[in-house]
Amino acid sequence: MKKIIYRISGVFILFSLVLSSCTKGFEDMNTDPNNISIAKPGQLLTPAIVGVLSNNLTRNRNFNNELMQVTVDPSDAEGRVFRYDIRANVGDGMYNSWYNELTNIKDIYKLSSDTTLLTYNRYYMGVSLILQVWVHSLLTDTFGDVPYFQANKGRDSLIFEPAFDPQKAIYLDMFDKLEQANTLLAATQRNALEIIEPAYDPVYAGDRAKWRKFGNSLYLRLLLRLSGKAEVSAQAIAKIKEIVETKASTYPKIERNDETARVKWTGTILTSEPLTSPLGSVRPTDFDGPGLASFFIDNLVAWNDPRIDIPTYGTGGINRWGIAPASGRYFGIPSGYPAGSTPQTGSYFLANGSAQSLQKDSATGIMMNYAEVQFILAEAAVKGWIGTGTAETYYENGALASITYWIPDWSSRINPVDSLPNNIRRFLTAADIEWEESLPVESKMERIHLQKYYALFLVDFQQWFEYRRTGHPNLPKGGGLVNGGVMPARLNYPVYIQSTNPTNYRIAVDRQGPDVVSTPVWWQKP
Repeated sequence: MKKIIYRISGVFILFSLVLSSCTKGFEDMNTDPNNISIAKPGQLLTPAIVGVLSNNLTRNRNFNNELMQVTVDPSDAEGRVFRYDIRANVGDGMYNSWYNELTNIKDIYKLSSDTTLLTYNRYYMGVSLILQVWVHSLLTDTFGDVPYFQANKGRDSLIFEPAFDPQKAIYLDMFDKLEQANTLLAATQRNALEIIEPAYDPVYAGDRAKWRKFGNSLYLRLLLRLSGKAEVSAQAIAKIKEIVETKASTYPKIERNDETARVKWTGTILTSEPLTSPLGSVRPTDFDGPGLASFFIDNLVAWNDPRIDIPTYGTGGINRWGIAPASGRYFGIPSGYPAGSTPQTGSYFLANGSAQSLQKDSATGIMMNYAEVQFILAEAAVKGWIGTGTAETYYENGALASITYWIPDWSSRINPVDSLPNNIRRFLTAADIEWEESLPVESKMERIHLQKYYALFLVDFQQWFEYRRTGHPNLPKGGGLVNGGVMPARLNYPVYIQSTNPTNYRIAVDRQGPDVVSTPVWWQKP
């Protein structure tokens, strides 16, 4: 028996020695000496931004545009968004995509804020904070109360059932993040390594000053959203005044079209280029299937708008938005028409194959544009919140920026010897949409937001958010609308949350209201 025990012991000792020799130096042998083991913050930047924008642009096309009377996908089937008939799962893809990309965006901050790593970089920290606010604002404005403080912590903190935070708390923290981002991006460079690598930045090619302007412009967008909420309106309005007027130099903002926050798509549907528009992958028969809504196209026709054609300023026209006429004219489908009626399909967006199709247009990847900033300032001026500039100037600047974003040489085409202000004023007057200081405030708001509606074309859900905030522009109500004919105020949470996070889901619903599209979010309530 002793011999057997000795033999067994010897085997174990030999095995241990072999195992030890096999694992000795294992980490050194299996570490690639030519590559770093930790991702650089910038390497996560392009995939995250393109991922969010791709989701936004896809959902803008099949949800926002249908809801906000840009297009009508005619059918008598259930679940037609243009009739406010919103299926419970419509928001699932948006919810999942936004939270997935937030993991990468927050990792950018984590990597760039760790002083023990070579990746420490305050500028990437600032960019990450701005992107976090951008995505979280989309989430909370779409769904209301959502996981925020405990979100994306399953991997590091093992929080698999995050609490849903009140929208007020989310907004206040987003403001704090934007303040931090402004400070971080304004900081003096520590060393030559502290930069935003241009090759990793698909928005501003490493220009931190422009990122700072985007962050502060986003700040204005979100402050404006809370300006009508009684319990915080005074603070929001005071901060708008500070950013625009009393501390304008501390809060630089987007000041030109070339500072627009956007990804310029460089790929085509035939390449694997990471900067390829998601619209390019839509089948042509699906892309040109929805007709344009009457509201969207009728205004453009009435104004002789250059974004669809310039028949009076040269031959052939530009048709920058790739809109096809029908039977030789532009017209659309009345949105919200009753089921059973068969309206004539008119104009539509040209599909891939046309030189003017938006499917391959490099300019569609918009996060926030200069025109929106100008219309924010126009509203603030009309309401007396700021004394810098005039509502008329901001309105005209916004209308001009909205056109020249798509047609940079528009002014020189119509009158090359005149100034930009005179040319845009001439256009607005001819279209009967010029600024009139004598109008009541609500009429001025309608004028501003009608132009803002077109400036926000293709910008995720901002048309919908602004309509919910203001009730402008005045959209016609078709006889086939459901939901009592009231614009949906939010989207349902994904159904799976009821089983995967039941306790926190129930707390959110008890606090906010029923998980239905008619329940207003916090900033919509009086």
